[in-house]
Amino acid sequence: MPTTIEPQAELTTLVNVFTVAPERQRELVDTLTVATEKLIRHREGFISANIHASTDGTRVLNYAQWSDPAAHQAMLDDPECLDHLAAAAALATFDPHVYTVDSVHHA
Repeated sequence: MPTTIEPQAELTTLVNVFTVAPERQRELVDTLTVATEKLIRHREGFISANIHASTDGTRVLNYAQWSDPAAHQAMLDDPECLDHLAAAAALATFDPHVYTVDSVHHA
């Protein structure tokens, strides 16, 4: 299922902002991409993940959607997933929060 951004979607949305040294940004993006492709996207309840790199090189944002909070938590509790997430944490600080979509606006 593609990323769905609409108030009616009953999904759990994770926004995780990583702060990284510019010279390590690409390594962090690659680490998150590999972990998502090889492991995380195969977990039950996974909907989508979008990894964004800031143009100044100091941030990476992961916008991920899960079917519900329990599915997201199950991934966080999985030791195999934690190993991959630890690799990302070794490269940057991070600030994850779960959100709901309140409004969407288009041109």
